[in-house]
Amino acid sequence: MPNMRLDKNPMPEQAPDIRNKNFLEVTTGYTPEMAIDEAQRCLNCKTKPCMQGCPVSVKIPEFISCMKDGDFEGAYQKIKETNALPAVCGRVCPQERQCESKCVRGIKGEPVGIGRLERFAADYHMANVTDIPEIPEWNGKKIAVVGSGPSGLTVAGDLAKMGYKVTVYEAFHTAGGVLMYGIPEFRLPKSIVQKEISGLKAMGVDIQTNVIIGRTLTVDELLNDMGYDAVYIGSGAGLPRFMGIDGENLNGVYSANEFLTRINLMKGYKFPEYDTPVYVGKNIAVLGGGNVAMDAARSAKRLGAENVYIVYRRGKDELPARKEEVEHAEEEGIIFRLLENPTRILGNEDGWVSGMETVKMELGEPDESGRRRPVVIEGSESVLDIDTVVVAIGQTPNPLIRQTTDGLETDRRGCIVANDDGLTSKAKVYAGGDVVTGAATVILAMGAGKKAAEAIDKELRN
Repeated sequence: MPNMRLDKNPMPEQAPDIRNKNFLEVTTGYTPEMAIDEAQRCLNCKTKPCMQGCPVSVKIPEFISCMKDGDFEGAYQKIKETNALPAVCGRVCPQERQCESKCVRGIKGEPVGIGRLERFAADYHMANVTDIPEIPEWNGKKIAVVGSGPSGLTVAGDLAKMGYKVTVYEAFHTAGGVLMYGIPEFRLPKSIVQKEISGLKAMGVDIQTNVIIGRTLTVDELLNDMGYDAVYIGSGAGLPRFMGIDGENLNGVYSANEFLTRINLMKGYKFPEYDTPVYVGKNIAVLGGGNVAMDAARSAKRLGAENVYIVYRRGKDELPARKEEVEHAEEEGIIFRLLENPTRILGNEDGWVSGMETVKMELGEPDESGRRRPVVIEGSESVLDIDTVVVAIGQTPNPLIRQTTDGLETDRRGCIVANDDGLTSKAKVYAGGDVVTGAATVILAMGAGKKAAEAIDKELRN
């Protein structure tokens, strides 16, 4: 008999007043008993609606059935059939908008905790199983992958399983892309990312770091001089956007990209053990309302800022960040200044941030995207006392690859144009993830990598 309790098993986590002072993982994961109990809430629907919401088509009812029987390794292997990074997805995927949003248990109560169960299965495997994957026989073809973020790692893993010799080129000194530089340790421990990458290396994937495609090598050189049969571009969207207001060039103003890279990839949170200082004043404003803004704000709090403000021009219901991340931020003492927008960053005579002028907003008619457009309330200007600003309003792809690759079509945002299978305007060149869509989610990037791997295999086999 299924467990018909209406609510999920709560996820164990550190207390807010403790976790906002450390970089240890906030949520500590289910126990085996909790995992089995939660799995028993699944009705094993014949139509499998949950799978319709998964960009990488994880066989959700099948892996949960294994969990019900206590076969945690079987559950992991079932997930691994279609998902190259289960420990990552179990932590950072917006399941509430994807698989769990389709769960029929959500009609009268909470959906099954699919993401929590996926994380448990992956963590169980990493803690208890040392497997040596079988490397498929080489099929004589080789593929170059640009970027080692979620999209690049997915396409590399899927193609390696098919017998391709895959080389991944990463610009940074450490593989992992946004998983390493963008997502904080307290949400996604870096050891987890590196274990996932180690599994791909064990399958024969070669990862070359400190290689900048467009400088060290070009896409054309990969195809014409090095003999790759196809190139997949999954270089992400790492070029930060700014608001274009006065004062953004002052000392104490960061892009979220720089701020989080210093903290995460360069381990600034461990200074002086790691020689990467990160300046954080007493009062810091983070501009934006997405997951990146939440990550920056919560990181600043952990680095000792007394007052951390999220300044966002729309209301709470319009925050694009995951509900869980917003709730965690509120619990940790982050101050939300909603329906407010910065107009100018103020500086002192030494060139450092000394404050920020803002204006109150109200929501007007919907814009072309369907979201209600923020409108300035006249006469509502005020000054916020801050000494640090992090701009977290989005990123676009770095222009280097498009500037150094002949015949590669891009759109007005600088994103590479590709079809549903990832094929670009240039023969033998595929692309996916944020470099095509602009900044999006980890799982959507992985889904794009998965489709491209299938398309590359189909094309080369034909």
